[in-house]
Amino acid sequence: MSQLIAIDFVHEFTIFDAFNLTICVAVLICAIVARNWRFAIQWFDEIRGNDWGQVSAVIDVVSVTPMTEQTRYGERTIAYVATLTYFYRNPELQMGEYSRKFGALSHDEAEAQTWANSYKGRSVMVHVDPRDPTHSVLRKQNL
Repeated sequence: MSQLIAIDFVHEFTIFDAFNLTICVAVLICAIVARNWRFAIQWFDEIRGNDWGQVSAVIDVVSVTPMTEQTRYGERTIAYVATLTYFYRNPELQMGEYSRKFGALSHDEAEAQTWANSYKGRSVMVHVDPRDPTHSVLRKQNL
């Protein structure tokens, strides 16, 4: 004869649980930002640079690089990053970069390369920091 054992487990949500949940969420956000720091900074600069003056720039260098991570089985590609490098004068020659992340499959690499190549030689408007003309932002809507 088998016995059925029922366990009544009731756990009240306490302030300690809320603190632990907050810490876990904060660690998760930090991990995501750390992994994608380039894009987090780019996003923040786009917001901050909204009121900066604009100058004309030319996208002269384009590249696509794999974004990799080390696993216990070796290195694996987790995404491809297309980078547009642009040059502008304010009044000296300056440069800046705009990056976009694509997936990790082989067709994503080709898509990233096609996207980047479509901007080579193009003129765009970039926002330049009035306090530091070496710092600029190419906003997505200016592409």
